[in-house]
Amino acid sequence: MSTGLSSEALWYLGRGTGVVALVLLTVTVGLGVATGAGRPLPALPRSAVVLVHRNASLLAVSFLAVHVGSLLFDPYAQLRVVDLVLPFGGAYRPLWLGLGTAALDLILAIVVTSLARHRLGLRAWRAVHWLTYAAWPLAVLHAVGTGSDAGSLWLRVVAAGCVLTVAMSLAWRHQQTTAAARPARSEVAA
Repeated sequence: MSTGLSSEALWYLGRGTGVVALVLLTVTVGLGVATGAGRPLPALPRSAVVLVHRNASLLAVSFLAVHVGSLLFDPYAQLRVVDLVLPFGGAYRPLWLGLGTAALDLILAIVVTSLARHRLGLRAWRAVHWLTYAAWPLAVLHAVGTGSDAGSLWLRVVAAGCVLTVAMSLAWRHQQTTAAARPARSEVAA
């Protein structure tokens, strides 16, 4: 296998796993937002939602690891190990790469605290878990601003679908929270 072919394979692997990681992170955030009101989703038991949320999270982190690892070894991407930790210092599109690095840092904090959740306590874990709401938009911006597919229609459609998914989750949660806050008709009449 020639160097050009292996470099090309790494580039395709990096692109593909990055998009899949974004979609899985969107599923995770969407489910987290929708169920955060404490109301069950229609037609799904709470245990199924928790299981899908957890498994989508694990898959997203796995695809993210492959995404970062493949691009670290890709000579075209020119990533250094420091670029994976410190945002905005990379040679290639530093702003857009930096947004991805910031999202990675936040996701790593979420993973570490999730692994130590039983030792941290629910309140501390939940406080760090809120970082997901910052990591997701950074990941979306990273996706649409960097890489060879940044301006392509298909990637914009995927990104728009991700944004629409989270927006619909937010709207559903707002509707559920508003409905729960309203007094029942029997309470108003009394």
